[in-house]
Amino acid sequence: MRAAFHTFGCKLNQFETEALASSFRSQGFLIVTVDREADFYIINTCTVTSKSEQKARRLIRGLSRKHPDSLLIITGCYAQLNRDALFVLGDNLAVVPQKKKDQLLEFPAFLARTPDLPKNKAACFTLFLSRVAAAERGQFRFQVDRYSFHSRAFLKIQDGCNYRCAYCRIPLARGASVSLDPETIISRILEIEFSGYREVVLTGVNITAYRHGNADLADLLGLVLSQSSQARFRLSSLEPETIDERLARILGHPRICPHFHIPMQSGSDKTLLSMRRRYRSERVAKAVGLLREAKPGAFIAADVIAGFPGEAEEDFRLTRALIERLAFSKLHVFPFSPRPGTKAASMGKRVPERIRDERVGELLAVSGRLYAAYLENWQGKEVDVILEKADSEVKLWKGLSDNYLKVLVAGIPPEPAHSGGCVRAKIDSIGEPCQGRFTTAG
Repeated sequence: MRAAFHTFGCKLNQFETEALASSFRSQGFLIVTVDREADFYIINTCTVTSKSEQKARRLIRGLSRKHPDSLLIITGCYAQLNRDALFVLGDNLAVVPQKKKDQLLEFPAFLARTPDLPKNKAACFTLFLSRVAAAERGQFRFQVDRYSFHSRAFLKIQDGCNYRCAYCRIPLARGASVSLDPETIISRILEIEFSGYREVVLTGVNITAYRHGNADLADLLGLVLSQSSQARFRLSSLEPETIDERLARILGHPRICPHFHIPMQSGSDKTLLSMRRRYRSERVAKAVGLLREAKPGAFIAADVIAGFPGEAEEDFRLTRALIERLAFSKLHVFPFSPRPGTKAASMGKRVPERIRDERVGELLAVSGRLYAAYLENWQGKEVDVILEKADSEVKLWKGLSDNYLKVLVAGIPPEPAHSGGCVRAKIDSIGEPCQGRFTTAG
């Protein structure tokens, strides 16, 4: 049988998709790309923006029409919150809410061990759902033996969120914050290292909310670094109010990648208060300063929402001024869209779409300029690169540097030249991607 997977949204979704694909492959499925014929299409959805939902609906509708004899299994946060809206997209759909996503890990084994299965795929899946039992703390059952879509390993250490930001639906879809115990995390990291992966991305909805007993994120990172030996670690988003001197000291460790992401959202204190964020603009500045002290030259990206209800021109100017002052390496700019079930959906003083989109364009232009300035600093310097894919035509390897630059590396000898391998490369020319040449094995 063949299975195809497609993911919308965050690194956490990407990791969970990888775990599902790994489970299917281990039970004899051939994993194919979503543009090819498959028996099952598993679509992992996102609900962060209306655009991500629109993209998911478009893909699902197209696949349903093109492959009427296949079964589309829709899961993820959008499936958790808008189950009924998905069924109208086709007659060959099954919807598995986010909170039951882990049950899909059992589906391949069910097919392998169950005699006299119905020939109809939808009936077969319905039978499976009637027999599979929910697992306790199932959100941490996701593990990957071999990655299908990434050359780096991912590890989910936390899920859910206790924040109630005015614009965000994720707590509605994933529930309250929960954390994986340190012993299991270390065990899984050692397994990842043994499998040969040189980078581990620690991910969750809000990893700075990590708590297990008396251990917080700084404690966990200290344990991980002391009890592992080879892998470098990359962290997903860090909430600015949680970045203090103690955490920053840990982040300065050589095996923590010099790449950080802060969901700033706004540089206006008035807007941050309206958003129900837990910090103000000067706390963002302090967090960025601590990160730069810990990791000079780090790539620091930020999320920004443009056009939040009540965002006056002065609020936008304050946001742009803070961005310029802190010289972020890159911005992820989101036009505000009201999300059902959130406080912001019912707020007045909506910013007209034309003005909102102008602000988005202005911030994207700032982002492009800041990114170009950051790249210039790396001309002629060396970086550590995890290799991803060979470009056989020009004898180069595509890879990702520790500070999150895409790099094409030339001159790699056969031994480290494989997906997931680590090399050191000198950047000869900057761009998207940068051009580099091999210096030593990593």
